[in-house]
Amino acid sequence: MERYKLGEMEQKFAELIWECAPIASGELAKLCENVFAWKRTTAYTMLKRLCDRQLFANEGGIVKIRMTREDFLAAQGEQFINETFGGSLPRFLAAFSRRKTLSEKEILELKKLIDAHGEG
Repeated sequence: MERYKLGEMEQKFAELIWECAPIASGELAKLCENVFAWKRTTAYTMLKRLCDRQLFANEGGIVKIRMTREDFLAAQGEQFINETFGGSLPRFLAAFSRRKTLSEKEILELKKLIDAHGEG
């Protein structure tokens, strides 16, 4: 099980939690029954999976966010670049830009990101 890879239903469930948290686990199970037509046990099984991946925590019957959606997406992107491009962002951008021309706006945004996050 990879921490930042979610199946389709895990992703939908995570999105639901990010929208509703903090939420009582019983209330979340009822919500899942309405939204996904899940049994209570399915909701708790799925919740345990996402808690094991440290995205959420079920503390005292209250489901809380441990990792924001934005942090999760950033970690997911970083994991993809590490696995696919040996951790090289320039290799990723070179591969990406082979199939898609970057607009002037995108180039300026990338330059701003580099300036804001570069060394020195």
